[in-house]
Amino acid sequence: MDILHLTPDDDIQKILDSLSHPATIYLADGEYNAKLWVKSDNVKIIGQNRETTVIKWDDFARKNHADGREYNTFRTYTLCVTGNGCSLENLTVLNSNTDARKAGQCVALSVNAPLFYAKDVDLKSEQDTLFTAPFPDDLVIRYAGLTDDPTYYDGFIPKKQLYMEGGSVQIYQNCRIYGNVDFIFGCAEAYFDRCALISVADSREHGFVAAPAHSLKQKRGYSFIDCDFVCGGAAEGSVYLARPWRDFGKCDFVNCTLGAHMHPALYDKWNDTYRDKTARFAHGNLTGEKPIAPAIWGRQLTEGEQDEIRRDYRAAMDMWQNFAGTGE
Repeated sequence: MDILHLTPDDDIQKILDSLSHPATIYLADGEYNAKLWVKSDNVKIIGQNRETTVIKWDDFARKNHADGREYNTFRTYTLCVTGNGCSLENLTVLNSNTDARKAGQCVALSVNAPLFYAKDVDLKSEQDTLFTAPFPDDLVIRYAGLTDDPTYYDGFIPKKQLYMEGGSVQIYQNCRIYGNVDFIFGCAEAYFDRCALISVADSREHGFVAAPAHSLKQKRGYSFIDCDFVCGGAAEGSVYLARPWRDFGKCDFVNCTLGAHMHPALYDKWNDTYRDKTARFAHGNLTGEKPIAPAIWGRQLTEGEQDEIRRDYRAAMDMWQNFAGTGE
């Protein structure tokens, strides 16, 4: 295993591109002004200080790309991970745009890999902070240029960022994730353990934490376990726990606490859709600053179901620990 110690003066992308073995990269304190793509497997990136070791960039959806098109959501990331079995620890990933209403989506971290782990990481942006691939199938077709629509073509999104056969298991432990609209979105089986989901101020009427797009075939979608949903400036009663980005998006909330900024209905069906008929949202043992009156299509989890979610999370952790221990 390669062990590298880097500072903000180093060309991190060049170093990442040169890796041919599993590597642990230690980042010294400071701001790393770089748009980074981790392509190699088994790369660990560990910061010196969670608050002051910062990977920072400022792309946004409505910005014009060098290819003449707008960046679109999925090219705005500050850090993209496509290598399998990579991890982040003790650092911040920041998309520094501060007005998503004007700039559009601004991704901080994008993960498109079968297995990923983050611990003690801050993810900061406003709209679409964390993308947990895979993509919904219809978007893969669109961005791969497989339709007759002349406005799309191969190469709009690199294939390693767009394609991934099978599913993705992602684990976020003790992380702080900031945003206002759909700031956790995608199709991964993702576990959020003791995380703080922080809804920042927004000039729009409502905010949404999660926007899942899971397939009906997936048993697990997003599982929020022992998490805190925290007001970071959002108006009282203005933020929903989740709305389904695609019909069968799945979210489970187990033993979480809710700030006064959370809307009592908890869930939104996504504009004028019928996704309240198909989305799979459920909760158990929620406590909060204000009374809640969950939408009738948001199901109450039984104690047995909550235990099963925790067992599946422990199984995912075992899978990660076995992988990390062997490097394969």
